[in-house]
Order: sequence, then structure tokens, then C-alpha cells
Amino acid sequence: MRAAVSDAAANVARADAQLLAAYSRHLATRSPRTREAYLRDIALLRSLAGEAALATLAPATLRRMLSSLHARGLSGRSLARILSGWRAFYRFALEHDSALQDNPCAGLRAPKSARRLPSALSPDEAAQLVAIDGDDALAVRDRALFELAYSSGLRLSELAALDTDSVDLRASEVRVWGKGAKERIVPVGRAAREALRDWLVVRADIRPIDEKAMFLTRAGRRLSPRAIESRLASWAMRRGLPQHVHPHMLRHSFASHVLQSSGDLRAVQEMLGHASIASTQVYTHLDFQYLAKAYDAAHPRARSKRPARRETKGRK
Repeated sequence: MRAAVSDAAANVARADAQLLAAYSRHLATRSPRTREAYLRDIALLRSLAGEAALATLAPATLRRMLSSLHARGLSGRSLARILSGWRAFYRFALEHDSALQDNPCAGLRAPKSARRLPSALSPDEAAQLVAIDGDDALAVRDRALFELAYSSGLRLSELAALDTDSVDLRASEVRVWGKGAKERIVPVGRAAREALRDWLVVRADIRPIDEKAMFLTRAGRRLSPRAIESRLASWAMRRGLPQHVHPHMLRHSFASHVLQSSGDLRAVQEMLGHASIASTQVYTHLDFQYLAKAYDAAHPRARSKRPARRETKGRK
């Protein structure tokens, strides 16, 4: 009996190993980060499954697994990402394992987490940050980089991947490819156009290794996302901002400030490249926070006052 159980466990392990090896090969065309994340999700699933074969796990079993992970402290957002990795694996398994009839993750939903509002700079803080002094090459480059990020709400990846022929200063627009390789054209403001013209003059004196790249290092290489993050954090400290500033904060600031000025949610959605209006609506909450702070600071009824002491007349 013990030998039969051992043989069954060995068969399960062998079948799962073959399926996981095939899935790993299937992910070879994905980016290294995506492939690593998907394989990490399935390694977690394999660990939670114990001696059970992955192809035999029922929806109720997977639901209990998610509950146990939630009890360990994983957020709804983390669980949703893990569940997405499990779904992708089972979609692949349906095509390669005849024993699997349905995707056991199909009807599962991760618990919702409270949505955190993105951090944004105030208009004064944004202006303070991008007004970089100095005429050396890196200062001119960084001024153009941050002005463009704030002016057009570009993602970090879009800034790093930007080419010179994607910017049309006469038409005051920039062409970028966002998530899912979707192309969009975004307006470029006056301050950003002037900063970009100054940078292009300086850039002409640099011998580029990557001739198409808009933003270069001193050595002529394309400026990496990590370098952009580092330069922005450094300049924020030098400009006297009290908080850590990351590139996405400039994108959030762009969206919040345009929405405060125009109230046009659809236009902001299009400029940000959001597929869903729900992703853009978060900035209406930022707008409300801004108005609430202004109200608390300015409205006489919003200020807390100590109640007046009532005078009581003593008995005569």
C-alpha cells in the first residue's frame, strides 16, 4: 500500500514537472520580468497544492488557497496579480493536458483592497521642481526631461523610450507608445517646448551611441529608467521639496492639475492613455482633496473655534 501511494505521488510530481517545463518554454517570448512573475506565481501554487496534481485542483480548493494567503496579510491587489498568473497557467494547461476540462480559476475573484490615492505635487511644488537652474548639459537635459513629463503626463517607460523624431515642436505634440503598444499623441506645453529646444542644441554636441534617443547620457547612451528616477529624486531634494518624488508623481500631478483646470475627464483619459475611464476617475478624488484642503484653510466655518464661554449671572 505504501509503495502504491509513493508511486502515485511520483507520477503526480512527474506530470506537474512536465507541464511546468512546457509552460516555462511557452513564456520564453515574454519579458524577463513578466516571465519571472508568472513562474513565481505557479511555484506558489505548486507549494500550496502539496501532493495534489495541479490539473486536479478544484475552484473551491483554489478559493481556500486565496483565503489562506489573504490571512497571511497579502493585499487584494497582490492576490489579484497572483490569481491572474494562475489563470494564465490554466489557460495554457487546458491546451496541453487532456485531463483538464475547465479553468478552475474562471469564476474566482480576489478580495478588494482599499484603493490608495496616487501622490501628486501641488502646482507650486511642480513649478518649483521643474525650474532647474544651470546651463551645464545635464541640467539642461533634466529640465527638458521633467518639463516634458509634467507637461504631457508621460510614463517613465515612455520617457526613456522617446526618440527625437517622436517630438514635433512645431505642432506642439509628442507621439508615444504606451501599454499594450498603443500609440497616442499628447500636447506639449510652451515651457516644455522651450526646454526641449535648449536640450536639442546641447544634444547636438554629444556624439550619440543611440542616435534616435531623445535623452542621452554624457557618453551618448540612452538614459535608462533607473537613471531618470535617480536624477528626479536628486533634483527634488536640491529644489527643497519635502517628500520623495518619483516620475509617476509628475504624471499624477499633470492629470490632477489639468482636471482641476478643465474638469474634462475624457480629455485627461485620452492624454494619459487609459483604456478605462475608471482609471482616470481616481484623479477626481485628488481634485476633491485639493478643494477640501482649500476649504479648510479659507472658509471661516471650517476653522475650529473654541466655543464662547457663556456668562451666568449669579443670584442676587
